[in-house]
Amino acid sequence: MIHYKEPPIILSVGGSLISPSGGIDTVFLKRLNTFIRGQVKKGKRFFLVSGGGRTARQYRDAGKSVIGSLSNEDLDWLGIHATHLNGHLLRTIFQDIAHPRIIENYDKKLHKWKEPVVIGAGWKPGWSTDYDAVILARDYGANVIVNMSNIDWVYDSDPSQNPNAKPIKRMTWNEMESLVGVTWSPGINTPFDPVAAQLAKKLGLTVIVTNGTDFKNLTKIVEGDSFKGTIIMPYRIDASFYDREYYTHKHAKRGYRLGYADPFFTKLLRTVVTYYRAILIKFFINPKNCLDIGCGTGELVRILRSFGIDAYGVEISKDAIAMAEDQMKPYLKLGDVVKIPYEDAQFELVFSFDVLEHLERSKIKKAVDETIRVSKKYILHKMYTQENTYISYFHKRDFSHISVFPKKYWHRLFVDQEEVSIVRGSFFRLPSFIETIFLLKKR
Repeated sequence: MIHYKEPPIILSVGGSLISPSGGIDTVFLKRLNTFIRGQVKKGKRFFLVSGGGRTARQYRDAGKSVIGSLSNEDLDWLGIHATHLNGHLLRTIFQDIAHPRIIENYDKKLHKWKEPVVIGAGWKPGWSTDYDAVILARDYGANVIVNMSNIDWVYDSDPSQNPNAKPIKRMTWNEMESLVGVTWSPGINTPFDPVAAQLAKKLGLTVIVTNGTDFKNLTKIVEGDSFKGTIIMPYRIDASFYDREYYTHKHAKRGYRLGYADPFFTKLLRTVVTYYRAILIKFFINPKNCLDIGCGTGELVRILRSFGIDAYGVEISKDAIAMAEDQMKPYLKLGDVVKIPYEDAQFELVFSFDVLEHLERSKIKKAVDETIRVSKKYILHKMYTQENTYISYFHKRDFSHISVFPKKYWHRLFVDQEEVSIVRGSFFRLPSFIETIFLLKKR
């Protein structure tokens, strides 16, 4: 896999946006041009994968009308060449900032890619441009694919035929499979290609289906704000995900690569890590009071209180709080990081360990804002990033890590917060291949 300072964002630009009725929508393309260039100035990098749209369907229909029927391979090739035409149009628009080669063969990888924009188009029969977008995500380390379509959401049925169709805001790949099936056919009209969905599911990717003409909403997606659109992910990450099995360590053999990673080993390791974190907080910050976001059963809260710190915790899982020691329950609250159940500026230190990488991209900025809001002095976040390569040696892939970005992504996010500044050198940190920690201080 090729890694960059910040992973690229893949925009699958539906052909229905470029050529909605056989003609070219220049208004859309002008707005796309402005949007991409504005994001490039902010350091973002993009793959733009062009669809065929109405142009592809017109050529398919023309072929059928002349000779009566066409093979699926011929239909696919007509569609593929339509995506090439649209791709060349996008390459012309972004010629000063785009890589000179349009990707039409996905086996030929880009090397020493420096341009902020790369254009992709269709490849070969049996694959849609949705599938091509998933291949790019796999090969170039992208965390998210934005499927720019002419619909606001994925619906439980076709809204053009069923006026009572309901939008789906979040769904898993298993749910998508139930909705669209597993078979690809040329010209299929689904929110996401069934074959591409199978690969995305295997890779654990996140895909956002949204209206590609709403550039204000697209800006929110790219910059991590709350947005309108359907999120398709490997798992439904919510309170139900963090079940009793997790907190009783019965998942250990599934999670660890090492054969000796039994529940006892897991519990011992967690205890050592928890004491280590408590000592760091006491020695380097020593707050009068603090709040642990994602506190689990409250072990870190308990240790900090034994150190003389007035510590409290917030946890999304009812099971975790139910399993906490009785004497700790008064100090723990059920709550979500995007809506912390405490007043403004209530704690000298607000911290989270290994929480932010489990959040949907649309919730990250809100979560960070909330931790800043309830703090009156310090905010500390430890998150899993691409630099933490140690985890690949000890753990199997954790598909609940749906927002794994490079350290630079988080640095930029925190720098953009006007209320805080990044504190350097006053808190002990292990090397980046082990952990990534940011300590922030309110201005």
